[in-house]
Amino acid sequence: MKISIILAHPNRGSLNHAIARRAAETLSANGHTTTMHDLYAEGFDAILPYAEFSREARLPREIERYCSEVAEADGIVIVHPNWWGQPPAILTGWIDRVLRPGVAYAFLEGDSGEGVPRGLLQAQSAVVLNTSNTESQREIGVFGDPLETIWRHCVFGLCGIRRVVRRTFSVVVTSSESQRRQWLEETAGIIDREFPREMAH
Repeated sequence: MKISIILAHPNRGSLNHAIARRAAETLSANGHTTTMHDLYAEGFDAILPYAEFSREARLPREIERYCSEVAEADGIVIVHPNWWGQPPAILTGWIDRVLRPGVAYAFLEGDSGEGVPRGLLQAQSAVVLNTSNTESQREIGVFGDPLETIWRHCVFGLCGIRRVVRRTFSVVVTSSESQRRQWLEETAGIIDREFPREMAH
């Protein structure tokens, strides 16, 4: 399987980077082909220019590459921190520029954009791994877990991916080294379940 990993955290020594590496290692061990993009390290330009609005727009080569990879992916893994109940702006910009019409979704003929789109992504499942400094009960009870709505319903649900597995690791700021090691093991377990070892033909 082809699995696309998208990482959005500016600190290369972060838990997010460790989570993404463990996910990539597990996927590789299971025989999958992975592409991993560290958006900050790559200097991804998060600003969607008006010239890219049209489905027929001529895209920069690097954006075309992102679009091709996500369109061909059998699975997607997203790793990012919870910032104000949202993904970091650089990841929101990736959504804006890469999950575009004709790549991730399409409106039915005659629909000018006011209806519900038809999802185009072929990925069977998506895994979203978040870190947070908010306790889970407060995140759900007080804020309504906005990241759950964003990824499950507003992004992947509209792009045709029906299975979305999401896990938030918290509270990071007060976590011990042993707790973080446990989270990395849990990451490997989640990836292993969603993208198991490929059987030899």
